[in-house]
Amino acid sequence: MSASTSIESLGGSPQNNGEECLSLLNPIIDLDANTNEEPLTNEATPANEVGNEENVENNGVIQKAKRKKTSPVWDHFKEVKLKDGTKKWQCLHCKRTYDVVASGSTSHLKRHLREVCLIYKKLAAQQQKLNLKPAQSMIDEKLSGPLLMNPSAKYDHERQREATAHWVMMHEHPFSIVEEEGFLFMMKCSNFSYEKISRKTLKNDCVAVYESERKKLKSTLRTVNKICLTTDLWKSQNQKIEYMVLTGHFIDADWVLQKRVLSFVHVPPPRRGVDIADAIFKCLKDWGIENKIFSVSVDNAYYNDRCLKELKVLLSRHQKLVLDGKLFHVRCCAHILNLLVQDGIGRIREIVEKVHDSVRFINQSEARLRTFSEIVQQLKLGGKKLILDCPTRWNSTYQMLSVALQFKEAFPRFQDREPSYTTLPDEDDWEKVEKVCKLLEVFNNVTNIISGSEYPTANLYLAEVFRIKQVLDKAVQDESNFMKDMANAMKEKFDKYWSQCNLVMSLASVLDPRIKMMGVNMCFPLIYPGDEARKNIEKVHKALNDMYLEYTDMLQEHGEEGSSRTSADQNGLTFEPTGDTGWSRLMNYVKEQQAIPAVKSEVEEYLKEPTYKPNNNGHMSFCALEWWKLNSGKYSVVSYGNRCSCHSNIYCGFRINF
Repeated sequence: MSASTSIESLGGSPQNNGEECLSLLNPIIDLDANTNEEPLTNEATPANEVGNEENVENNGVIQKAKRKKTSPVWDHFKEVKLKDGTKKWQCLHCKRTYDVVASGSTSHLKRHLREVCLIYKKLAAQQQKLNLKPAQSMIDEKLSGPLLMNPSAKYDHERQREATAHWVMMHEHPFSIVEEEGFLFMMKCSNFSYEKISRKTLKNDCVAVYESERKKLKSTLRTVNKICLTTDLWKSQNQKIEYMVLTGHFIDADWVLQKRVLSFVHVPPPRRGVDIADAIFKCLKDWGIENKIFSVSVDNAYYNDRCLKELKVLLSRHQKLVLDGKLFHVRCCAHILNLLVQDGIGRIREIVEKVHDSVRFINQSEARLRTFSEIVQQLKLGGKKLILDCPTRWNSTYQMLSVALQFKEAFPRFQDREPSYTTLPDEDDWEKVEKVCKLLEVFNNVTNIISGSEYPTANLYLAEVFRIKQVLDKAVQDESNFMKDMANAMKEKFDKYWSQCNLVMSLASVLDPRIKMMGVNMCFPLIYPGDEARKNIEKVHKALNDMYLEYTDMLQEHGEEGSSRTSADQNGLTFEPTGDTGWSRLMNYVKEQQAIPAVKSEVEEYLKEPTYKPNNNGHMSFCALEWWKLNSGKYSVVSYGNRCSCHSNIYCGFRINF
């Protein structure tokens, strides 16, 4: 079969494309062929069938690229051609030339750089090389590197099955993918020794990998002091049932933020608060962490209040909660912002619907979209394509309005060419959209900051709440009545959720060494009335001292447990404690004199020291956890409490840690 005939056959009917393609490729590699068999070779292509096309030695579609020069010496040499036609390698620094070795050896060139070229030596001495750590991979360490070959250089089918299970779960492929002809063909091309895996075997392998990872996580959680939880209900559109996901957030011994999904289960109706609390507690018991919970972040659904109230009672029986549970119930801040914006957008619902209908009308037809694009090109309007919003995501509404605003001049001209278009916003509507977009831009930026999942953000939230309060106060003074109504509706919701002091948000801000108590002192007078602001500042300071006193006691308990465990010798013999001695009395006196003053001086020393001034003021340029890790020796109790508790989550969607 000729190459031209092969290409033409691939353009047949859609239902036969895959079968014809495989039928052409099967002569090259048989999917069920023995690994020792030699691949068949194609016959030469007749010249009259090729025509004027270029002749190629290999009839394969994908040609092997010419090998690139990888030696570092080629950064310092170039090929030059002398007058007599001889090719030489010339040093870029000293211009000295060397012969081109037929074997491709570069030893003489390396020797030149190492021993002869003085200019290169000076440059090498002045330069400093940076050792960058490779990015962390989601794949297990033992699966990195050469996966399929064991030390004896033989194909390891068990490791191949494990790697396939990781691949399927990582990218959510169906189990049947390993039985497809295309997959088998690809694997046979990469390794003739590959053995077919059935979907049933793959399913069992995935379960085995899950159980192995579960044991690893359970072992890791035993070393964690405190864990913060986020939970939410998710409804499957296809199955019409609801699931609950429970995520744990903690800081490990290396001060690295960690996030793990602990449970993803179906919660049967009626899904009352008590039922959800029972499901969460059962999950915590299975993991053995019911005595390590610091806080739980939930949205503002009515059943979550009852759920957290019941769960608080259950957990307090296993372990005393920090500050008697004052930090236990954390409301999702992103959900609060969503409620604020939804109330505001509701005041201009008619205008939003006009823009929504306009965008949907244009995007529904390729001809309309082409007409609108031609108008945009005529007017030389830059920007993105029209975006249709999602009713449950307010930020998508903002994106729809902001993008449509860039093309407001194109919509009237589009109506002239499309008489059936009847939802054109007028000039007054666009003016309102412009003012609304300026207000929503602030909320969009704040949401992006607090929704970060790769950096600590709880310490940033107080400043963002302060910013929102400023924007709302300014919007209330706007000249237009519709902006006043919109801002008043949002401000009313703001006061409802932040009328009481948010201790988690405030403590996280205080424990940011860049601002300490200055953030609370500046933001509270604007967020709360005069006397209430002063009382809330005192409340934050008191909560800070009380929390660290609790962690001091916790450290002392851990120290006593550690000393009691070391009372046994290597042979398992336990020694009785000695009686009353002068030395024991002296040590008890030292402990009594240094216990409480050490805590007070540590907290006071942290607050009285000057704030840390980083080179860059951006929120992404500084990691508070890294600072506390470096200063853990100086502030032992403060850093211990910070690692245990103040990474509390205030965003249910991902996590906000500190």
